[in-house]
Amino acid sequence: MQPYLSDPTDEPPIDRASTGDGQIVYNLAMDAPTGGPLAGLRVLELGNFIAGPFAGQLLGDYGAEVLKVEAPGQGDPMRTWGLTHRDEGLWWPAIARNKRSVAIDLRAEPGRALVRRLARRVDVVLENFTPGRLEEWGIGFGVLRQGNPGLVMVHVSGFGQTGPRSGDAGFGSIGEAMGGIRGTTGDPDRPPARCGISLGDALAGLFAVVGTLAAVTERQRSGIGQEVDVAIYEAVAALMESTLADFDVAGVTRTRTGSVLPGVAPANAYPTADGSDVLIAGNADSVFRRLCAAMGRPDLSDDPRFVDHPARGRHMAELDAVVAGWTATLPTEALLEALSANGVPAGRVYTAADALDDPHYRAREMVVRAMSRAGYEVPMAGVVPKFSRTPGSVADVGPRLGEHTEDVLRRLAGVTDTEWASLLAAGTVA
Repeated sequence: MQPYLSDPTDEPPIDRASTGDGQIVYNLAMDAPTGGPLAGLRVLELGNFIAGPFAGQLLGDYGAEVLKVEAPGQGDPMRTWGLTHRDEGLWWPAIARNKRSVAIDLRAEPGRALVRRLARRVDVVLENFTPGRLEEWGIGFGVLRQGNPGLVMVHVSGFGQTGPRSGDAGFGSIGEAMGGIRGTTGDPDRPPARCGISLGDALAGLFAVVGTLAAVTERQRSGIGQEVDVAIYEAVAALMESTLADFDVAGVTRTRTGSVLPGVAPANAYPTADGSDVLIAGNADSVFRRLCAAMGRPDLSDDPRFVDHPARGRHMAELDAVVAGWTATLPTEALLEALSANGVPAGRVYTAADALDDPHYRAREMVVRAMSRAGYEVPMAGVVPKFSRTPGSVADVGPRLGEHTEDVLRRLAGVTDTEWASLLAAGTVA
């Protein structure tokens, strides 16, 4: 039973062509993605920055029709965040791909009324405002579900919709700290470090997609929707393995350990003869024996210091020194070939340049190149995961602010010519 799924639209197929080197260039004369596993699902995205919009990006990648509401005149700050080119943020074409931009002023009642009308025609409302803000504006779940009992509303916030800190401002970095990952990242003699991406926001976006799909699946049985509450700090905490039990049961606080994980060896970055670093994961007993064979040191697998996983963990520094002494004698490619031939997991530490040039990335369509609205070709990561029968796609990239406002409001909110002119004149829409 699918009583509340939006009607699929009749749209043209995606036009894509190979560049000849395995990379895919998508024709941006298309509209929304088609054929993905979420084709027919309609999502109303309310919110800015990263966590919520990243979830919207993923849903769009899988074929959902994503209607992104933005403030007239300024839009999502992600339009100009980070490095820019031709007055457009280089991140914008990716995080806003497969979305329709609908410019509506949510700070005015006429704009909120439009959102209430749109909410009757969507399956999911995805939002990342401060908890309570939508209720203040009269567009909270309790109001929107009255016109659409099957509505799923997905909330993404720093600390969740309930609890003593629910009303606090919470960016991804704060969620990373409270969730625990900052305390385990970096060198032990230095302050906590961060990874070079917005990890907390991305994790929250991923859990928002998981929650969306779970709630939509349950709706097929019950016929009614529900709220999904994603807190950034909880998305981070959910990945913290056994750290709670380590402390509460064993009295051990997992802390910063640099590039290694205590008790797991050899599993580190090792130098090569031509100045690179190669990650080698040889900690499992069978893999370690294969590493020893590659090194020409089969005797190491019988050495009491390295004979099994616990022993290698206790003698990590000694073992790392032995492995590094061997890797430093070989150029990077020769080292990787030797490790691959012996079935030892290994890889270089990639930069963006490496990813763009990597044949495996190209073979897996993990580099998508498309023309941005600002008129330059921009590469971005492809769709993850891969689907055998209903593949996701990048059918369009970040739209111009308000590019789809009139079409969406006329088609889904029933806005007439007279009403459109009035809304436009009042600045309610753009």
